[in-house]
This record gives sequence, structure tokens and C-alpha cells, in this order.
Amino acid sequence: MTTKNKVIITCAVTGAIHTPSMSPHLPVSASEIAEAAIGAAEAGAAVVHLHARDPKDGRPDQTPEGFRPFLQVIKQRSDCVVNITTGGAPTMSIQERVAPAATWKPELASLNMGSMNFGLFPMLKRFGNDLKHEWERNYLGDKGILFHNTFADIEHILTTLSPNGTRFEFECYDTAHLYNLKHFMDEGLVKGPLFIQTVFGLMGGIGAHPDDMMHMKRTADRLFGDNYRWSVLGAGRNQLNAAAMSAAMGGHVRVGLEDSLWAGPGKLATSNAQQVKAVRQIIEGLGLEVATPDEAREILHLKGASEVGF
Repeated sequence: MTTKNKVIITCAVTGAIHTPSMSPHLPVSASEIAEAAIGAAEAGAAVVHLHARDPKDGRPDQTPEGFRPFLQVIKQRSDCVVNITTGGAPTMSIQERVAPAATWKPELASLNMGSMNFGLFPMLKRFGNDLKHEWERNYLGDKGILFHNTFADIEHILTTLSPNGTRFEFECYDTAHLYNLKHFMDEGLVKGPLFIQTVFGLMGGIGAHPDDMMHMKRTADRLFGDNYRWSVLGAGRNQLNAAAMSAAMGGHVRVGLEDSLWAGPGKLATSNAQQVKAVRQIIEGLGLEVATPDEAREILHLKGASEVGF
């Protein structure tokens, strides 16, 4: 199997940043999350990145039981790679955040590589009058959110999940996070090829200017050489611009309603599949090919769908 010029599309279908009052298209229930993931996979996503939500009011749910219904449906109906979050929501403890991946033993799990300010409050300016649930207003309006990812937290996730054969989507929101990852590689707690998801445009992290992207890429090249696979996530309106730049430079891409609710200026995306189709058009327009799930497994050295716990 040749994987040259193959681009992995990851789709993050719901996340914990956007709240249900922001878009009627944001998946909330287990059945909605399952259908969103399967639709994204059918549109070309090799990897689906998953969070769970409380179906009553849409708040983030990081209990293993919250993941069970849609994990089983997705596995039955798709061969896509399942990536379970260990980020959860920035208001959760590290024990809560690691529990679903520890229980279900996925091929991939996300891992945030450093503590950071997490600024969701600018979204109140756009959506404040439309929020239906009190928890949404309290969550988005909190200017004191610190996303807690200490060296001890990161080591706990690595040592908990690695024995299960789970590999990681290392989410790096700033340059220091790349250096943190290098530390853990030097300590022997992670091994290549690393799957590094550089995140641009979220308040509290690095910006989304092309210079910011180039700086992160140069730093990763210097630290990891050819022992990593680069992917890019652009938040909000930066989603497709960042993805296009990554694909043009030989990288992989991530889209989805976790990262952006939009399909254009002032136009809500109606599904995750819509965003996957849009980025696929860019990739194929560059003369590149979209990776299948099995090609993604080869590129990222994953254990295979038969080895998961769901």
C-alpha cells in the first residue's frame, strides 16, 4: 500500500467548545453523534474525533457510559479510525478526562500538550442573546478558565493509555507544546511517528496567520525531523484556509463542528460531512488523494480496529 500524497482528513464532530444554542446542526444525542461521524467518514474522513454530550441540555459528558452507544454504532457501520478525546472540557479533572479512552481502548486518543488560558468568552458577543441554557452562559462567560495539562497530567494519560496500544493525536496550541512533546519523547514515553495536530486561531493559543503556521512547522521539523506526521486545525473562520495551507505543504487536515460551525461567512454548516466534502475538494484540487482509514492506520502506525475495547 502506497501512502505517498495521501492526506488524512480528521473530523471532530461535536467537541466541547461550541454549545447547542449556537447551531441546530451541532450533534448532541448519541444517535446524532453516531450519524455525524458515519456521514463524515462516508464523505472522506479517515479519522473521527469524538466527544460525548448530555442529551438533555448538550453539556459535555466525559463518562465512559456516555460514549458507549455511539462507539458501538460507528464500529458496526464504518471502518473509520475512532479517536476518543482526553481533553473532554477544560472544566474537568484529569481523572474524568482520561476515563473514556482508558475504558474503550481506541486506536487514537487526543492529548493536549500544555496548560493554557482558554478564551471562549468572545463567543458571547455573537451568541449571547440566543443561549437557551444557563450552563452555556456560565461556561462561555468564564474568563478564568485554565485548561490544566501539567507534565504530571500528560504523563498520567500517556502511562494509562499506552499499555493498551492506543496512540495519540498530540494537540499543540503553541510552540511550547512542541517542546513539551520533545521532552516526553526524550524520556521514552512516546515514540514516532508522532501524529501532531497543530491548532491555530483559538484564543489563548497561537494565532492563525500563515507566519504562525510556518513557525510551528519549522519548530516541529527541527525537533522531530521526519519522525512525525503533521496535521492542522484552524478554528472558526480559519478552518479551510489553514487546511489548504497544510495540504499544500504535505500535511494532513482536521475539520468538523468542534472546530468551526461555519460553511462560509455568516453561513452555518449543516453537517460535519459538508465540511469534509469542502476540504476534500481542496485536497483533490491540489492533485492529492484522500487517505482511506486503512491508509491512515499505516501512516500513523495504529493497532487496528479489531484491537479496540468497543
